[in-house]
Amino acid sequence: MKKQKKIVLAYSGGLDTSIILKWLQENYDSEVIAYTADVGQEMDRKKIIKNAKKLGVKKIIINDLKNIFVKDYVYPMIRGHALYEGVYLLGTSIARPLIAKDQIRVAKKFNAYAVSHGSTGKGNDQVRFELGYHYFGPKIKIIAPWRIWKLKSRTDLINYAKKHGIPIPKDKKGAPPFSVDDNLFHTSTEGKVLENPKNSAPEFIFQRTTSPEKAPNKPSFVTINYKNGDPVGLNGKKLSPAKVLDKLNQIAGKNGIGRVDLVENRFIGIKSRGVYETPGGTLLLVGHRAIESVTLDKDTMHKKDEVMPKYAELVYNGYWYSKERFKLQKIVDLNRNKVNGSVKLKLYKGNITIQSRQTSSNAYSMKKVSFEENKTFNKSNVERFINFHKRKLR
Repeated sequence: MKKQKKIVLAYSGGLDTSIILKWLQENYDSEVIAYTADVGQEMDRKKIIKNAKKLGVKKIIINDLKNIFVKDYVYPMIRGHALYEGVYLLGTSIARPLIAKDQIRVAKKFNAYAVSHGSTGKGNDQVRFELGYHYFGPKIKIIAPWRIWKLKSRTDLINYAKKHGIPIPKDKKGAPPFSVDDNLFHTSTEGKVLENPKNSAPEFIFQRTTSPEKAPNKPSFVTINYKNGDPVGLNGKKLSPAKVLDKLNQIAGKNGIGRVDLVENRFIGIKSRGVYETPGGTLLLVGHRAIESVTLDKDTMHKKDEVMPKYAELVYNGYWYSKERFKLQKIVDLNRNKVNGSVKLKLYKGNITIQSRQTSSNAYSMKKVSFEENKTFNKSNVERFINFHKRKLR
């Protein structure tokens, strides 16, 4: 008896990927393995398993990748202070390379000949997933249903779901829903009223941040503890990477921190408007810059700022596994072993204020910067310094 071929589908358990799962079964003589990466998104494991089983899936895999996601993907990116187009903390972008890597690992484990994803034909995620697939499994076939099937509209999808008995959430009947992506690092919302940039983002779309107006009237304080450039705990208590980010999300979210409304330039050449919530990530970025300010020298810090826009663009475009990103990461991580200490932050109604920076590093010299007279800084050298540099004006 001929062995049935296998396809590993990135499966969320929702309407779109359930439709894709059924469509793959109908159009390919293959067993579909449902694969879900837990990167901290809001998800119902029982629902995922129930929906997949209802569609005849025998193998359902849900892998907990939260700590790996934060430690090996979010933290390196935060060390690079990566912001796409000045404001976007790359919450969706940074999760896709990890999901693609683990999906290919599962495909190899079960000797699957193909992988599939539910990214649309107009978005960036199809690029991010597929560059990851190509890097780790260049010989594995990629099936991108949104680029090849005949289902052209939301109505087509709804009718297909009804025909095959796939549950349809009430808010997905008729008008298309908001497009929402979330993980432990962020939540993004796109579509509907947000598509017109003249419209204000309605308050009900925000899922993990309180509006600054409704945030507590008393400030909150948090201290982030660092070792070798990465957070290792909060308020002196050692925590896992996932736990650090989870707790920062909670404290920043309730204080109205981490909202961004951006019209961005997608990699594929069109503009899109998205609303992002990255509460804990915003604290990580502010805290990391603060601890570096008292532990690193000027040249190292300025070199990092110089490469940041390119680094951020590589992450946004899906080139996490590229030689160029690896090269820039080495620049980003230069002297990270010196970045140790703690930063205390004050959070109040959408604002972050640095309260203190503490480190054993000698990069910052109180004697040199003191307004009191001292012998550690020779001011007579300043005139020679200015005379040297004034020649560059001509």
